[in-house]
Amino acid sequence: MDGSDIGSGKCPVMHGSITTAATDVTEWWPKSLNLEILHQHDTKSNPMGPDFDYHKELEGLDVEALKADLKALLKDSQDWWPADYGHYGGLMIRLAWHSAGSYRLADGRGGGGGGNIRFAPLNSWPDNGNLDKARRLLWPLKKKYGNKISWADLILLSGTVAYEDMGLKTYGFAFGREDIWHPEKDTYWGAEKEWLAPSDTRYDDVDAPETMENPLAAVQMGLIYVNPEGVNGQPDPLKTAGQVRETFARMAMNDEETAALTCGGHTVGKAHGNGDAGYLSPEPEGCDVENQGFGWMNPNLDGKASNAITSGIEGAWTTEPTKWDMGYFKLLFGYEWELTKSPAGAHQWRPIDIKEEDMPVDPSDPSKRVMPMMTDADMAMKMDPIYNEICQKFMADPAYFDDCFARAWFKLTHRDMGPKVRWIGPDVPQEDLIWQDPVPVGKADYDVAAVKAKIAETGLSAAEMVATAWDSARTYRQSDMRGGANGARIRLAPQKDWAGNEPERLAKVLSALEPIAAETGASMADLIVLAGNLGVEQAAKAAGFDIEVPFAPGRGDATQEQTEAESFEVLEPLADGFRNWLKEDYVVAAEELMLDRAQLLGLTGPEMTCLIGGMRVMGTNHGGTKHGVFTDREGALSTDFFTTLTDMGYKWEPKGGGVYDIVNRKSGETRFTATRVDLVFGSNSILRAYAEVYAQDDNAEKFVHDFVAAWTKVMNADRFDLEDNGLAA
Repeated sequence: MDGSDIGSGKCPVMHGSITTAATDVTEWWPKSLNLEILHQHDTKSNPMGPDFDYHKELEGLDVEALKADLKALLKDSQDWWPADYGHYGGLMIRLAWHSAGSYRLADGRGGGGGGNIRFAPLNSWPDNGNLDKARRLLWPLKKKYGNKISWADLILLSGTVAYEDMGLKTYGFAFGREDIWHPEKDTYWGAEKEWLAPSDTRYDDVDAPETMENPLAAVQMGLIYVNPEGVNGQPDPLKTAGQVRETFARMAMNDEETAALTCGGHTVGKAHGNGDAGYLSPEPEGCDVENQGFGWMNPNLDGKASNAITSGIEGAWTTEPTKWDMGYFKLLFGYEWELTKSPAGAHQWRPIDIKEEDMPVDPSDPSKRVMPMMTDADMAMKMDPIYNEICQKFMADPAYFDDCFARAWFKLTHRDMGPKVRWIGPDVPQEDLIWQDPVPVGKADYDVAAVKAKIAETGLSAAEMVATAWDSARTYRQSDMRGGANGARIRLAPQKDWAGNEPERLAKVLSALEPIAAETGASMADLIVLAGNLGVEQAAKAAGFDIEVPFAPGRGDATQEQTEAESFEVLEPLADGFRNWLKEDYVVAAEELMLDRAQLLGLTGPEMTCLIGGMRVMGTNHGGTKHGVFTDREGALSTDFFTTLTDMGYKWEPKGGGVYDIVNRKSGETRFTATRVDLVFGSNSILRAYAEVYAQDDNAEKFVHDFVAAWTKVMNADRFDLEDNGLAA
């Protein structure tokens, strides 16, 4: 470029080099495997630096002072965004709810654990309208308390304190959520290209809510739960009840918890739809710089909370929207309701012949009373027989309702935090809850070397021990810290019967280890991992390397009573590229499923690569298949997988059914077979670069050490009781 380019009006910098979708490799080559999700949240994006320890910072937090400041903030109405009824409680509850409420059980993704609602797309979802204002209201407290409180914790605490301030005795609160510093890119929110596209697009049959696409939970793109106006915006409380039931179940809630959350969530606050939404500015990500991160700017607000527009629905659900009481039930069940529309044109329900004293006051002018409303989801609580029965129970016993809601709110805001050992603060409940997947503390004072020697005497093969340890540990999900080897739930229903765990082989290994556990006091969880470590050591020795795999005793054994079998069903692996297995053929390519599993395990691209190569040559494939076992010395932890893959003396020929022949170019002999998961490490340019490192003549020892490090990381992924569980950056 010379000066004439600038003078002629050409800009001397690239436009959109970071944000323009067309620059992404997968836009040019859609079939290319995108490894970006394995490399998100690295140290380059974190302004706190590698030495920052949030849990240490929390030790200096004055929790009571923070709560007092939050309660003062709730009642300090700001001119730039006036509070409904002079109290920001409803707004903060919605902020906390919508931060936590994106969690879904199927893959553990979403939720409030990292403060993801600060970033796109969540910060600009239609259902999160005006929550940018709630976060900005909290900024003075974040500024004041600084590193001692994460955004993720502050957002969820604000909702809990709001409920306390309005009269609810909450169940507790735990700190410990660490902030992320850029949007999560591993979460699939749906395939729609427009906000609030008809929900038919994510259902096989919209009248059969259970046919919603997995792992999705919300019924439409841009919603947290269901459309408050009805299915696809058409009021029908019984149809809405079906969607409410399915979407809350996918967020780990049963019918009673769902009813408690719906009724308790609408006991306070109001919805906003008093005006024409067409006047609003774009959402935060669509606004220009002068808006400073604000979206949905309302030129007609005029300093009045009563003029706000968010959902388009207008009004409060109760007579006293800043008080925790039984007012929701009094209005919903005390009156008949009819369909109407809000000033913004949204479908909603209004009471027939309501008494003036039962009407709430105007959110800006307490001298006026205005009409309350109900959404289609509220009417579902009255018209659906199951929800109605639950609500009748609540009305008959208000203390029971208070307790059910407090527990459901606690579950909603803590479901993705993982085991209790990660929870910090003076308000952590003492009770162990089954949805926390409790695991007893195991022994750590036994003679590890002696126990390992006893395992070696069982006659179990290295492949059997490695496969069993892997199957036990691979259930771990960094998305919500569930699963993993701790607890040895692979012994229990439902895991012991999963096809991916090869029940016959699993039973053989467990029966060999159980007498050792009884004799030594070591937990089965420890023994399974220790046996896997022994198998790796044996394989490394067969390749010519003496190495000891790090082992930390202390895992405990969960009981069947401590295991909520139904909630563990979602952890069943339907594919495992590490053991070259698919339960059945899927629309999603096998290598994409491998990538998803690797990301949930917290693995990087190089870690995934060396684990795949090592697992292949050790002979740990599901069912003993030979696909990808590119070696003549199976059982040795060699680099043969990579040297064969990069050897141009072979060619790769499709055989059908996702299987390929590895053919010697000179002789025409088929030497090996492979799957797509194997061949992607030679075809994808990034993965091939990793594979070439391990194929080098001088990196055989490096490979063994890298494999052991990655293996240990997976085995310890759920060991939050360890200072370093292998997951440190």
